[in-house]
Amino acid sequence: MAMFGRRNVLLALLLLGALAPLFVNTYHLFVANLIVVYVLLSIGLNVLVGYAGQLAFANAAMFGIGAYGTGLLQVHFGLPFWLAFPAGAVIATAVGLAISLPALRVSGLYLALSTLAFAQFTQWVFLHWEKVTFGAGGFKTPTVSFAPLPVSKPIGLYYLSLILAVVLVVLAQNLVRSRIGRAFVAVRDGEVAAQSLGIDLLRYKALAFGISGFYAGIAGGLYSAMLNFVSPEGYDLFQMVLHKAMIVVGGIASIGGSVLGAIAIVALLEALREVKGIQEIAFGAILVIFILFMPGGIAAFLRRKIRGWDEPVRRVKSGPPPAEVAKPAAGTAQP
Repeated sequence: MAMFGRRNVLLALLLLGALAPLFVNTYHLFVANLIVVYVLLSIGLNVLVGYAGQLAFANAAMFGIGAYGTGLLQVHFGLPFWLAFPAGAVIATAVGLAISLPALRVSGLYLALSTLAFAQFTQWVFLHWEKVTFGAGGFKTPTVSFAPLPVSKPIGLYYLSLILAVVLVVLAQNLVRSRIGRAFVAVRDGEVAAQSLGIDLLRYKALAFGISGFYAGIAGGLYSAMLNFVSPEGYDLFQMVLHKAMIVVGGIASIGGSVLGAIAIVALLEALREVKGIQEIAFGAILVIFILFMPGGIAAFLRRKIRGWDEPVRRVKSGPPPAEVAKPAAGTAQP
């Protein structure tokens, strides 16, 4: 069963994704691109909630800030996508860092409520600051050009999203196995204990919020380019439900689970596309089922059933195990 280990499965998904444009139509390519965008959102949220333990509800707002930042910089200032896109991600990262300031004083339910209030305020700004955001009607963004490469916009944008996703998945895996990742886990498991070990709570909470904002900002810029349109309804509370569902279904504190959760939720979205009115009910039911019967998500199930799905928060050195210390024979004097 080792062939179905986490690394092999992710590599198989990457190979399938790389070959997808060869055998799918334009709409299915759009769905594949949507999966890649949600993979980025899921990973960023899992770093914040799963590893750092910060119960925040601002991911959809930062997703929207990345999309609006990318789109408005093109529309109002005439910047090309290749400059507006990274600038939008930087803006979302800065907002994520700003949100982290209250997180030093509040936690748990109070942090959830404060970030939820921020998300609602962001939605209000998108709707009512019409001179800048164009209000409820939204606005059209310029079409991304990949010249001089001989590729169409859908294929070029898909491969751009896929390359960024691969880089950011690898970055997240290395991050959670590093000293920073272990500090996140220490903060999650006990803030007082983490402080006693010399961990700066403000620094690592701000870093977790900033990383989450960066991933959401990248996803938002790609999403606005996919649709060539930005409107407030794309970044409401239902988006936050989707993001939370992805990490619950895929697995809290699991990068591989974030990928699988995003794929599962987007597939469910497609299955319920014709009956949009019951999507909220379906996602609520899924969350309840996984919380009650599979609290660790898909990743925990795979860890129990298949060897090679463990995701340690430290780097495991390869090589033979250290030799055991020989036990003294019975009756031998002990030093």
